[in-house]
Amino acid sequence: MTLFGHDPQMTGFRTASAGERLHHAWLLAGPRGVGKATFATWAAHRLLDAEDPESQGAKLIAAGSHPDFKQLERLPNEKTGNLARNITVDQVRQLRAVFATATALGERRVVLIDSIDDMERGAANALLKSLEEPPANTIFLLVTHQPGRLLPTIRSRCRTLLFRPLGDAAMTSFLGAQMPELDFEARTALISGANGIPGAALANAELDMAAIDAALDGLATSGDPTNALRSQLAQSLSLKAALPRYEALLQRAPAYIARKARTAEGHALDAALTAWTKARALSQIAIPQSLVAETVVFEMAGYVAALAPSRGSAKA
Repeated sequence: MTLFGHDPQMTGFRTASAGERLHHAWLLAGPRGVGKATFATWAAHRLLDAEDPESQGAKLIAAGSHPDFKQLERLPNEKTGNLARNITVDQVRQLRAVFATATALGERRVVLIDSIDDMERGAANALLKSLEEPPANTIFLLVTHQPGRLLPTIRSRCRTLLFRPLGDAAMTSFLGAQMPELDFEARTALISGANGIPGAALANAELDMAAIDAALDGLATSGDPTNALRSQLAQSLSLKAALPRYEALLQRAPAYIARKARTAEGHALDAALTAWTKARALSQIAIPQSLVAETVVFEMAGYVAALAPSRGSAKA
């Protein structure tokens, strides 16, 4: 299992796990998609002496049948196949039977929760009891994207390990391993739009974000005086099947404008900052308020078009 860009976290955990008194609960905190769950899986393998892919422990973990490894996550609905909204209190309570027995294959048991943010209130309270009175030889690995929203009593009982966005070198290595078929330009485009988040780079590759980036470049370069480019983009992203790409654009466009603002000056900078403020506000309300996708995309494209040199002093 290869991790990219998280060497300090790996070194720190190796040192801690080699000691006699390893903290019983670890809060793995950082942006969604940065690699926390991958790290948690690596840490679980290490704690269970299953780092060798050919070992019995590694094979049991892969098969979901390791007696000393339990993972809690949202479960699929039996009727619809969609994931449940939360990790339920019943899932947490089922751990009690596990905690009542001795470990089976080694000295440690690992509980991985991905993510603790997804727990319903009752589940979080049930987990808290286990963190306050930890079962013997049990290590909790808790993935969180928003640690500030967790119960303070949960945070206080965990050792926090922070994960930050990766640098370009680590992102290059990651994409080289995951998508070796990418050429230099495609890889560079993915890195530019992912803001150091490996998961975002993979998602953008699947969504053909290169085409959206090309559309944004066209808008920012020409200003789209006839509205043809923004109309085309709005129509293509308003279809039901295009929902993932529409949601990606809501994040992509404000970030694109922000990058342009960093190199702008004078009236161009003023226009970029105004466009960014409006684009960011629109991206935050579009989904919660169920705004019409075609209208949102057209308006968002207009903010990007306001970056065109010929419109540097115009309002978005």
